[in-house]
Amino acid sequence: MMPRGSTAPLVLAAVAVGGAVGAAARFGIAAGWPGPVEAGPPWPTLVTNLVGCALIGVLMRVVTAVPRPHRLLRPFLGAGVLGGFTTFSVQTLEVADLLAAGRPWLAGGYTLGTLVGALGAVWLGGATARPLADRLARRVR
Repeated sequence: MMPRGSTAPLVLAAVAVGGAVGAAARFGIAAGWPGPVEAGPPWPTLVTNLVGCALIGVLMRVVTAVPRPHRLLRPFLGAGVLGGFTTFSVQTLEVADLLAAGRPWLAGGYTLGTLVGALGAVWLGGATARPLADRLARRVR
């Protein structure tokens, strides 16, 4: 039973709606990817995850700069849209598929590239958004 006045149902709804938006965007990228992806690493998933990580870096930089962002902003955009957009579970399945296909070097490179690329993308997104975050913080004060 939820306490009276609890915002949990609103947060859950924000995450669910955001997740649907993010997953639809991810599907659109994968469906619209030009050409076959069987020859090399799974590019649609890699690109989606790196773009999503960069956007997470931007979001966190901007949201933390604003003193009182709307309480549903982070759940909707962070856990919802960007959580539904990025797909590290699919990346793990693709690594297993590469290993099963006898391509351990590609599987290892894909794993390492995803890890290093994701961390770098979060940092780059946050660093790139710093001027915007600073402007927003000054405007709100």
